[in-house]
Amino acid sequence: MAANDNSNRRKKPNILVTGTPGTGKTTTSSALAESTQFRHINVGDLVKEKNLHDGWDEELDCYVINEDLVCDELEDLMEEGGNIVDYHGCDFFPERWFDLVIVLQTENSVLYDRLHSRGYSEKKLSNNIECEIFQVLLEEAKESYPENIVMALKSDNIDDITRNVTTLTEWIRTW
Repeated sequence: MAANDNSNRRKKPNILVTGTPGTGKTTTSSALAESTQFRHINVGDLVKEKNLHDGWDEELDCYVINEDLVCDELEDLMEEGGNIVDYHGCDFFPERWFDLVIVLQTENSVLYDRLHSRGYSEKKLSNNIECEIFQVLLEEAKESYPENIVMALKSDNIDDITRNVTTLTEWIRTW
């Protein structure tokens, strides 16, 4: 896992944890933040709290985030470093922000159960399962960031999450 060249300006790295909804981004990010004392930024929560959206999408049952407002809100924090950013998209963040991009991936039947238990509509459930099957977020990450900082990690169960947090904590220590 190589560091992004932009890391020289910061004392601590920034990590993006992305993946299809239900892959364990928030669970992993929270555990990693606790392990490293880094700041966990859940972009979905930030959008709601700071009103960084352009309204509600009835069909997709989610906020339409205003990417410019989100980036403006995060700019100073990202310059400081020591952030774990948790969001299901990654192509609108500036490349210079991240030293490591983690794409969590989950087996389809596990993902289906997780999303179903959240009460996702059939359409929303189907869209997210398709994204996982076609590895949409992994491809998006590889197209948006240097490939040497993009890493896919399995996230099917608590053992996977524990192993991922250990791996990432060690990466941070050696950064």
